[in-house]
Amino acid sequence: MSGVGKVRLMEGNEACAEGALAAGLKFFAGYPITPSSEIAELLAWRLPQIGGKFIQMEDEIASMAAVIGASLAGSKAMTATSGPGFSLLQENIGFAIMAEIPCVVVDVQRMGPSTGSPTKPAQGDVMQARWGTHGDHPVIALAPSSVEETYRLTIDAFNLAEEYRTCIFIMLDELVAHMRERVELLPPDKIKIINRVKPKVPPEEYNPYSAPPAGVPQMANFGEGYRYHVTGLIHDKTGFPTEDPKEIEFLITRLTNKIIHNAGDIVHWEEKFMEDAIFAVFAYGSTARSALHAVKMARQEGIKVGFIRPITLWPFPTKMIDRAVQSVNRIIVAEMNLGQMYHEVKKVSQGRAEVEILSRVDGELFTPQEILYRIKETSG
Repeated sequence: MSGVGKVRLMEGNEACAEGALAAGLKFFAGYPITPSSEIAELLAWRLPQIGGKFIQMEDEIASMAAVIGASLAGSKAMTATSGPGFSLLQENIGFAIMAEIPCVVVDVQRMGPSTGSPTKPAQGDVMQARWGTHGDHPVIALAPSSVEETYRLTIDAFNLAEEYRTCIFIMLDELVAHMRERVELLPPDKIKIINRVKPKVPPEEYNPYSAPPAGVPQMANFGEGYRYHVTGLIHDKTGFPTEDPKEIEFLITRLTNKIIHNAGDIVHWEEKFMEDAIFAVFAYGSTARSALHAVKMARQEGIKVGFIRPITLWPFPTKMIDRAVQSVNRIIVAEMNLGQMYHEVKKVSQGRAEVEILSRVDGELFTPQEILYRIKETSG
């Protein structure tokens, strides 16, 4: 792959595409939408060079359907979109989760609702990522805050998709997607690659959804001699629909437990200056960059404030908040929405610390000075 093992200057969307290729991406289907279009543009050029396939679809609904089909046939598959397209993807996202089909969805967040402001950053799709499709279902969503982290988390997203047989979300925002930074591209022998576990039994003995209560089924690719039924209906271990209450409960519970019971391996966060902090700033994505700078400035003025950042938005990093509230008495949640993560932090803190929101919904990035001002108000 061109550029691997080298240091390059690139934007976030470009780093996302490079990370996908490094992880083994072989199929992309999508529809152009600001501010994610550069991902599709780059992959339209790069995928044919490595024997992969790029298809521009008629809309996002069809894009997700094509991604599902490609993954079933054995290709690592991805699509990229923004808020309005993310809404259209949701029905087929639910199908991918129910049928346990590995895939990656990139949502480069912009202002909404509806068409919103296509060139303005926002973080308003956080709850849509968690609850966008209907029913009880597991979700893994990652939130990079730098260009290099976008590259590395995209690789992680494909590994998580293959390991847990589910749809993984990469929740970029317009600022991270379009900023340019130094990125060190990893050589192939330094990249951890996880592939789906293939059946160890002959086709006539294969049950495509046979797994323990918190387990992940082995997955045969279509075209390899294993014929099985795939449906969005609730199904038994054979893949065929069932109305048996015990089978229904087992499947729905297993889909969630395979994520929740492995949260220790899935969920990651960052914390700084928490050793002596008496309160903390919580932020993610591009907002975290300004928040960390503000915390550093406050520290220079003698204010004992810490910084906590969820890298994994979902499952929510409950342990991060549990650790924080052992020492801090207040958490400031800074985000470019009216409080989507704020409510989650407040719920987990359970009154052990005061939680306050610092919102911005005017399409502009938080400045460090703006967050510093709130820090000083809190410390005073």
